[in-house]
Amino acid sequence: MGGDTLKERNRTLILIKPRAFQKGQMGRIMTRYEDKGLECVAAKVLQADRQLLEAHYEDHKTKSFYEPLIQSMQQGPVFAAILEGTEAVEAVRQLNGATDPLDASPGTIRGDFGMNIRDNVVHASDSEENVLRELNLWFPELVENTL
Repeated sequence: MGGDTLKERNRTLILIKPRAFQKGQMGRIMTRYEDKGLECVAAKVLQADRQLLEAHYEDHKTKSFYEPLIQSMQQGPVFAAILEGTEAVEAVRQLNGATDPLDASPGTIRGDFGMNIRDNVVHASDSEENVLRELNLWFPELVENTL
């Protein structure tokens, strides 16, 4: 019996940001998550409006990068997905790598696909506590019925 049987299976949110979407990197990024054993249980492509982005990034409102981040997220479509798997939050965070692509290790999504912190190609929920908050923002039509 493997150690994985004791680990919790849960869900997390990922966003593939407009820059990666525009560069045709979405499929290769999703393959990384799927190769890890994470299952995509819901997904959609949308143009995020300012209201959604302000709610999503509310913790960063006083930071200098807030406005440029909001603007970069409005530059094109966003691919939003709910991934499920063993320790999904931590697994995705490890796959993504450091927030700043210049600090991210080669082999991580940000390390391989990102060039600067503003357009770091992906977002993922950073904790179990934030998963539900973020899923309520990005998938309000599903949260009540699936979580």
